[in-house]
Amino acid sequence: MSDRDDLPIDAILLLSFGGPEGPDEVVPFLQNVTRGRNIPEERLKVVGEHYYHFGGVSPINEINRGIQQRLHAELRGRGIDLPVYWGNRNWHPMLEDTVTAMVADGIQSALVFATSAYGGYSACRQYHEDIARARESVAHAPRLEKLPQTYLNELFIEANADAVAAALAELGGEDWSDIRLVFTAHSVPMSAEDEAGVDGHLYTEQLHWVAGQVAERVGAADFDLVYQSRSGAPHVPWLEPDIEDHLRDLHERAVRAVVIAPIGFVSDHLEVVWDLDTQARQVADELGMAMARAGTASADPRFITMYADLIARRIRQDAVVRELVAPLQGCTGVGVNGTLCAPYCCGPKPADT
Repeated sequence: MSDRDDLPIDAILLLSFGGPEGPDEVVPFLQNVTRGRNIPEERLKVVGEHYYHFGGVSPINEINRGIQQRLHAELRGRGIDLPVYWGNRNWHPMLEDTVTAMVADGIQSALVFATSAYGGYSACRQYHEDIARARESVAHAPRLEKLPQTYLNELFIEANADAVAAALAELGGEDWSDIRLVFTAHSVPMSAEDEAGVDGHLYTEQLHWVAGQVAERVGAADFDLVYQSRSGAPHVPWLEPDIEDHLRDLHERAVRAVVIAPIGFVSDHLEVVWDLDTQARQVADELGMAMARAGTASADPRFITMYADLIARRIRQDAVVRELVAPLQGCTGVGVNGTLCAPYCCGPKPADT
């Protein structure tokens, strides 16, 4: 055991993906996202089209500012007076800069709250890599321990279920007899999907489990799980079907209304508002299909409650974490520098994305 493993927790660190907040930031941001892949700037400008559509501003940073403030207030209300820092993988505030500021403030041991609910490389293991890289680059960096994944948590399921119910009501539906329930998640390369997820569960199995739980709570006897936000080389197979293709297929089957629920995401960030609110809605309108998009979990107060419970349990306060199944999370709250993963928790980085 490291001589720092038993340090008391003295801060929380919100760790996220990051996003540009102006047109001049789009290409530099995408250069960070695609670092090491030697993609020409002109190609990045094309890739950044959906950012330019919204004035070069991703909603994710403003969402994270709100999460940071809400979590701090929730913890203080429980008598847990810890500062909540925020750092990103790909844009300001960069994680390394935030860790440098934590060192200056005398922080020695922090819990890391990453904005992802699932296991897998990009959803979990890559955040461990971010943490390790930041600690290596900052002298006297604090111990950083990532909190567990939350897809198994009752509050995560409830928040998503209520969002789906609200979307159903938006279409004027009282049941699902004339409305199709479609869940979406970020597509990944098939090679990544083949890697084992939490305790042997694949990414798709995690998603199917959450979708089934949500569907049961809203009274939907059936549902579809599809994917969005594909990127990378065209020759690499990715999880399918794509949401736009699926809407066309539903139209061929005479489906006239659809609720789309992005359960694979925790916030209404740019991939949600572009792929679903813009692109998928355009397809639905062209097909004459009524569409309502359910909100994501982070807008719900229970999302903050869920993480406050995890934090309170970790620092040995009186808190119950409402996992629906025996915990399968790979992040156990022990292990040197927060880098411990259980066997088969997350697959390695895909070879070609």
